Amino acid sequence: MSLALVQSRALLGLQAPPVTVEVHLANGLPSFTLVGLADVEVKEARERVRSALQNAGLEFPHNKRITVNLAPADLPKDSGRFDLPIALGILAASGQIDGARLAGYEFAGELSLSGQLRAVRGALATSLALRTQQVAAQLVLPPGSAEEAALVPDARVYRARHLLDVVQQFLPPGSADAAGGSAHAGAATDDTTGWARMDALPRPASTTYADLADVKGQAGAKRALEIAAAGGHSLLLMGPPGSGKSMLAQRFAGVLPEMEVDEALESAAIASLAGRFVLERWAQRPTCSPHHTASAVALVGGGSPPRPGEISLAHHGVLFLDELPEFPRAALEALREPLETGHITIARAARRADFPARFQMIAAMNPCPCGYLGAAQRACRCTPDQVARYQAKLSGPLLDRIDLHTEVPTLPAHELLGAPPGEASATVRQRVVQARGAAITRQGCTNQALQGQAIDQHVLLEPAAAQFLQTASARLGWSARATHRTLKVARTIADLAGAPHTQMAHVAEAMQYRRTLAK
Repeated sequence: MSLALVQSRALLGLQAPPVTVEVHLANGLPSFTLVGLADVEVKEARERVRSALQNAGLEFPHNKRITVNLAPADLPKDSGRFDLPIALGILAASGQIDGARLAGYEFAGELSLSGQLRAVRGALATSLALRTQQVAAQLVLPPGSAEEAALVPDARVYRARHLLDVVQQFLPPGSADAAGGSAHAGAATDDTTGWARMDALPRPASTTYADLADVKGQAGAKRALEIAAAGGHSLLLMGPPGSGKSMLAQRFAGVLPEMEVDEALESAAIASLAGRFVLERWAQRPTCSPHHTASAVALVGGGSPPRPGEISLAHHGVLFLDELPEFPRAALEALREPLETGHITIARAARRADFPARFQMIAAMNPCPCGYLGAAQRACRCTPDQVARYQAKLSGPLLDRIDLHTEVPTLPAHELLGAPPGEASATVRQRVVQARGAAITRQGCTNQALQGQAIDQHVLLEPAAAQFLQTASARLGWSARATHRTLKVARTIADLAGAPHTQMAHVAEAMQYRRTLAK
């Protein structure tokens, strides 16, 4: 048959729209035409496929007019993931493999000139999309990509190391001898390792994080970390250089609850899209620490095609922004919507992509340019005008969206050297898991995710606490957002204390974390 159809998938955010690779061989002037809104790297597949077929000992139809269409035509396609389906389409159209047996399979993989298969990004996102869409397809992927895709429960994934490994599975009936000859002519293949059904890796028994016990002292900052972990709140750490802000933030992921399977899959799928997924970090909460020179596109995502940014790579994990005022103003203001909604929409002229971005932001900053405003050990040398300009780099709306503000003072040398190790992360995590469990049992989400009427319904504020909060909010000039965020923090404090209702003491502690920057 001179026409063959092979199924594959494109990448569009976390979606994986289906792509049908149509290959037609016709008589006429020999040519190789590829159509279907293909990007440059997809068009280059013509040379890779031609060389791979020849070096693998397979026949390339030089005397035919080859037309390859990637349907639908209005969907942009990028990357080398279509090399393998294009090669199989040519083989099926020329009768070297049985095109009917390709039904029920979907293929993706980049071909080397020798016919070896190379990993492609987004394999886990593709497998997860198949599961979400309830598509019963079998995936054939290269080494590295197949192991990723097999992490999705009930996924049917096959790994192939070489083009010949795939060809041998779809040969026409009665051509087994020819397959053996082709394998010898191209590259040595081993049926036990070349083509294999992949099984999901077992979930790690435990994940390794830096331990909070390494931090001595700083009881107030550790308490703020525990509250942030229990309620899903964002946190701003302020203090002089060397006080331990970065050390605390880097240990925050260790006090968060273990990831659920769906959370781990979403987080790993985004990392796979960016080509940053590592199997050794499976089910481990990510901590992203972009440099303060990062642009708005680097933080929230962008490009053509749209790629996930740091906030999406930190999905279900931690986004640590050190030296917060040093970030570009546009980059910081771009964080406003994701902090509220938990997702980001990237719109470009060619396409539009949605990425999840439900992260916990931990930010750190110095109180002034020299860093020693209010420090006991060293005098600040900044003028009031310099302090005001430095702190004005952070807009009021952005600070309003950060739930907890706490100071991290410098410890005196005798306290630092003589203090015993702090409380271990495992001990703090137990309290966090218990508090989060109470919140999810009560309302189905963390306290930070409460919105609208759910706040009044689940905070369960006592009358005296409500009157105290109203008086304080009026005197301090808080916005409605600040008042609601204080209520959520107070509910988290009550959960940590095991209290069924939010009391005045819980509200009073929550108010201490809404202090503005020192002037």
